[in-house]
Amino acid sequence: MNYRRAAFLVSVGLILASTGCRNSQQPDDRVLVAASIAPLADFTRQIGADKVHVVTIVPGSANPHTFEITPDIISRCSKARVLVLNGIGLEFWAGKLASTLQNPDVIIITTAQGIAVLEDDDHAQGNPHVWLDPVYAKLQVQAISDALVKADPPHASLYRQNTTHYLQKLDVLHAQITEEVSTWRQREFICFHPSWNYFANRYGLVQAAVIEKRPGFEPNPREMAELIELARRLQVRAIFAEKQFPAKISETIAAESAAQVIALDPLGQDGEDFSYEDLIRYNVRQMATAMK
Repeated sequence: MNYRRAAFLVSVGLILASTGCRNSQQPDDRVLVAASIAPLADFTRQIGADKVHVVTIVPGSANPHTFEITPDIISRCSKARVLVLNGIGLEFWAGKLASTLQNPDVIIITTAQGIAVLEDDDHAQGNPHVWLDPVYAKLQVQAISDALVKADPPHASLYRQNTTHYLQKLDVLHAQITEEVSTWRQREFICFHPSWNYFANRYGLVQAAVIEKRPGFEPNPREMAELIELARRLQVRAIFAEKQFPAKISETIAAESAAQVIALDPLGQDGEDFSYEDLIRYNVRQMATAMK
């Protein structure tokens, strides 16, 4: 009797263990979303909450203009149901990635569509850095929201509710920046890379010059002299550098013109605790150190 009881308990245990393993291996029922950069990934998490799993393609430390798709990224994004792009040429690799996706019904959205694009010499299709303007960011948020509703209709109500709440937070962010920048005495700045054009246009700042007019091409001695002369003449106090680009040239110009190199971050480091709002506030604080 004891032997039979023991055998029965062992059999039950094996069945439960087997069932538990199968359950633990069940596929994640969240919507898999691949977002090109950290700000778009955060927008997606703000809208989707626990109904989405977001993979960020371009790391915050990388230069998105020269970034290359790796087999690891292809693997992590292969079953994405939504691919969130900025557009305006930022994701020059998008076609290559899209061709590898295994979901024939994947929804691909270009969040900058419909935004008035600024032209510049650095970017063939125009300046892509629209997410750094919180007002334009709201349009990108709405585009992502519409895509999630389309991809996952049962949770449409949740997505729309979260979208409304987050757009209100971006309104507050915009109002705070407007108030802060209104106190700045300095309006002109020089930047290494033209990431801040949209931000400058929104808040009444002036990008006086760009150090690297074409990606990978440093200014020649004549151009360096012109930049230094311009900084002196305008009494520019801020040169905006970015950690995705070398700072040596910016530091040289600053040393010759009594300007200050301000380290900005247009992308941020992606992660569950990354916040677009915090990223923008960080950059505004950095700017204020030289612009006030």
